[in-house]
Amino acid sequence: MHVELLYHTPDPERAIATAARLCYAPVGAAELMETMPEERIRSVLTTIMESGHFSTLEHASYTFAVDGVSRALTHQLVRHRIASFNQQSQRYVKFKDGVDVVTPDTIASDPERKALFDDAIAAAVSAYEKLLDAGVPAEDARYLLPNAAESKIVITMNVRELLHFFKLRCCNRAQWEIRDMAHRMLELARPTAPFVFADAGAPCVSGTCSEGKMSCKNPYPRVKRS
Repeated sequence: MHVELLYHTPDPERAIATAARLCYAPVGAAELMETMPEERIRSVLTTIMESGHFSTLEHASYTFAVDGVSRALTHQLVRHRIASFNQQSQRYVKFKDGVDVVTPDTIASDPERKALFDDAIAAAVSAYEKLLDAGVPAEDARYLLPNAAESKIVITMNVRELLHFFKLRCCNRAQWEIRDMAHRMLELARPTAPFVFADAGAPCVSGTCSEGKMSCKNPYPRVKRS
């Protein structure tokens, strides 16, 4: 898996604070963006994060490129509706030189399981290639491709949705592959807006576990925004 931060709103914390401060300022957003001192930005952000008035977080967004993840992951990812996605198409891209796949550790770590997995993948890919050679359109032959097939996707989310995404998918209860991706995305986003993302992640990072009886019983260290 490779995760890259392609783009984010320049100076996202200043942009968020500007949007929030505009509601109460006699001057325009452009002037606020240029003149608001750093200590005022921190004060405004503190109020936002403590009060839960998160609409202003929607004025900053992030775009990530993710390669080498499975279709099993992307099927989970697109359930996050307040986001934009563009994914490598199995309808238009013909995989004639084999299909790369993601193999779970629970399978890769055991030779017998790995052999069973590899044989099934090889059979599906072989049949897929034969259908392509027989003139079947890629959009129909792709019905044979497994959830394990690697894919590429571009993801854009605003900060409010990113925080929600991290809360759900950084949790130890999240599926392992999307959890790995979420942590990598957070590692890239945090340096760009360290105050906003200071306690981003699973609910236990900033408060209490929301999983109830389903808790992993292995919380992440608590973080206090300073």
